[in-house]
Amino acid sequence: MKRFKRTIKRLFMVLFVLVAFMYLNNSSLLTKVRDEPPLLLAHRGLAQTFPMEGITGDTCTAERIYEPEHPYLENTIPSMEAAFIAGADIVELDIKPTKDGQFAVFHDWTLDCRTDAKGMVKDYSLAELKKMDIGYGYTADNGKTYPFRGKGIGLMPSLDEVLNYFPEESFLIHIKSADPAEGIQLAEYLLKLPKQRLNQLTVYGDDKPIRSLKKQLPSLKVMSMETLKSCLLPYLGIGWIGVMPSACENTQLHIPEKYAPLLWGFPTKFLNRMDSVNTRVILVAGNGGWSEGFDNKQDLERLSPNYSGGIWTNRIDVIAPIIKE
Repeated sequence: MKRFKRTIKRLFMVLFVLVAFMYLNNSSLLTKVRDEPPLLLAHRGLAQTFPMEGITGDTCTAERIYEPEHPYLENTIPSMEAAFIAGADIVELDIKPTKDGQFAVFHDWTLDCRTDAKGMVKDYSLAELKKMDIGYGYTADNGKTYPFRGKGIGLMPSLDEVLNYFPEESFLIHIKSADPAEGIQLAEYLLKLPKQRLNQLTVYGDDKPIRSLKKQLPSLKVMSMETLKSCLLPYLGIGWIGVMPSACENTQLHIPEKYAPLLWGFPTKFLNRMDSVNTRVILVAGNGGWSEGFDNKQDLERLSPNYSGGIWTNRIDVIAPIIKE
């Protein structure tokens, strides 16, 4: 009986030491203080927003926008410029291949929802796309009025135009399809850029194009569901002892707000660990569905007071002034 009691006592001691180690090794109490403001990522620049309820992959979001509070249309140079002026550190944009081998900056699978044209972006040359009115389909009152009709002609830019217009700014480029050939095409384009410019760019998208892109540009920061899982699943297993999985190195993580507290050391120690392996963390609102962002003061109140990683927002004009305060 005495031996049994001694064994139980030792087990409790070992368990106590283990729990104490796990707590102290992942506590913000014993880590470098982070006093810099959060990094602000403006989704599609400064864009028209809409209610997220009931959205599916086929929803035409231009037909359900809120009453416009500003004159900008997503994925255009004016909207990106407005976002940077407002305080964005990074602007996210969407790309689609054109018929003549360029990349147009445009979000939807088809042109039908937002523009006065039909079909796919890939069915048109860039010159043809420039003639379209990308503000044609926007309405806030179920089609009674269309406040942006006639104002979006010529506003669909190419990726080349965007990067030339903003030579010093950082971008998150979204490959919209699951086609690995688009990853190869983008890699061939990016390989022509100086290394310094590549350091300002990150690419995310489906597993297949990101995988093919990464093969040709292994040093480029990328993000896909595959790269996210390859980092975070091992981290959940061994991160509590401070060991960083190799898959977490030199990448970008888009982490839904709902799951972030499950990560060892979140927020401060987790962010410091990711900084140590040159990885950027972007927090997405909610469960990560449909590009939900931190878009108002109430959203920001859910953040930890010492959170200084990246924040995904659809309303950089609202969020940046609050952060600056």
